[in-house]
Amino acid sequence: MSLNKVQLGTTTNITTTYAGEFAGEYIAAALLSASTINDGGVTVKPNIAYKEVIKKISTGSLVSDATCDFNPDSSVTLTESILQPEELQVNLQLCKKDFVSDWEAQSMGYGMSKTLPPKFSDFMIAHVAAEVAQKTETTLFQGVTANTGEFDGFQTILAADATVNDVAVVGGGVDAGNVVAQLGRVVDAIPSALYGKEDLFIYVPSSIAKFYVQALGGFASNGLGANGVNNMGTQWWNNGSLTVNGVKIFVSPGMSDNQMIAAQRSNLFFGTGLLSDHNEVKVIDMQDIDGSQNVRMIMRFTSGCAIGFGSDIVYYS
Repeated sequence: MSLNKVQLGTTTNITTTYAGEFAGEYIAAALLSASTINDGGVTVKPNIAYKEVIKKISTGSLVSDATCDFNPDSSVTLTESILQPEELQVNLQLCKKDFVSDWEAQSMGYGMSKTLPPKFSDFMIAHVAAEVAQKTETTLFQGVTANTGEFDGFQTILAADATVNDVAVVGGGVDAGNVVAQLGRVVDAIPSALYGKEDLFIYVPSSIAKFYVQALGGFASNGLGANGVNNMGTQWWNNGSLTVNGVKIFVSPGMSDNQMIAAQRSNLFFGTGLLSDHNEVKVIDMQDIDGSQNVRMIMRFTSGCAIGFGSDIVYYS
């Protein structure tokens, strides 16, 4: 999504506030550009004003021997997960004076009533959006709500859920020599009812993905022979998809090293008030307000995540 749809600095002072519709565009660029979210690794729940209840249903055995009577002999259990995004913000303050000599001074106009360089304004919004995206990707997995600017990520949630299928890290962690075996342990722990589901993935950090690519190149103790996949050695992979034992691999840069999650995409949720009134992006020139040469940039948004059924998730940690 382009961040150049709004032109800043087209008037003497930056008096326009970017909220409402445009806020949605900027927040979308910042939040949904996080790799795992942008690439469809989780189910996105937008427009959450406060919290959303994720209903979970489970039933007992449904099939019984036929009789002439109606006999409701099964059971239905309703439970729920709560997805409540955290309110987050970005506050920046820039001094216009700092850009007079070294950033497109001519575009700022002349005299005392200077404006923030228009192109720099655009650049700052794009830069901040990219930084928010990176932070969101990391927090999505490693976040702890007690930390400033974070919400509980999937790793935090899974570690606290006793129903999750846990697989312990062995030895000193995953490397090119054992990555195939460790991925195999995760596959073995996947409930049989989930195996083969279209939206089932093993989520891995970049480090494990690199080890797996290296191992499949044939230069590790993995039983593939010296030249690996199709006898192509280290040239075999060209940023294509990865699978292991019939399960697709999803590379999530925000995950911690030596962590893996096997889950359906439909069982992992990211929530935000993406299009709600709580989101806003503002660029405010303070000159007419307090006489200073400062320009303030403000972003407000909400983010949070939740899981559905912990018993349908494998957590390698």
